[in-house]
Amino acid sequence: MRSPFDFFRKSEPVIEPLKVHDCELMSRLHGEGFSRPWTDGEFRSLLSQGPVFGFIARPQGSGGKPAGFVLSRLVAGEAEILTVVVSKSARRAGVGHRLVSAVLQRLHHVRAESIFLEVDESNAAAIGLYRRFGFAEVARRPSYYDTPTGKSAALVMRLDLK
Repeated sequence: MRSPFDFFRKSEPVIEPLKVHDCELMSRLHGEGFSRPWTDGEFRSLLSQGPVFGFIARPQGSGGKPAGFVLSRLVAGEAEILTVVVSKSARRAGVGHRLVSAVLQRLHHVRAESIFLEVDESNAAAIGLYRRFGFAEVARRPSYYDTPTGKSAALVMRLDLK
């Protein structure tokens, strides 16, 4: 049943496979979430590699700024989330969840065995998201990320898919 207040709700973004022509948008979005954003050339290089894939969250209809994206790699049954970015305006709206879900669905379809990721130990929202999917910390990389206040560790997290 629809609520009379549904018009206040933002429409769900459409999740689509990443394409090379998305690289400039990806670079701009990456700059919102990381102190050293990747360039569109770095994204082009990654997306030109066969085992690299990802998804972008676009607003429904035409136009508008993408809400986020995820970039992953799959080699010999083992996957890695290379980066996930959700625009500041779309955070806490389920976009990250939908992007990670899209990756996990693809990995399930190709029968991948496991997936890893690294996340800044100070990124409580991302850590909470990954834990809700069942990721567990398996290692720690001290002084991995540059932050405005110095260095922070990366948590290496893993999810077994089989």
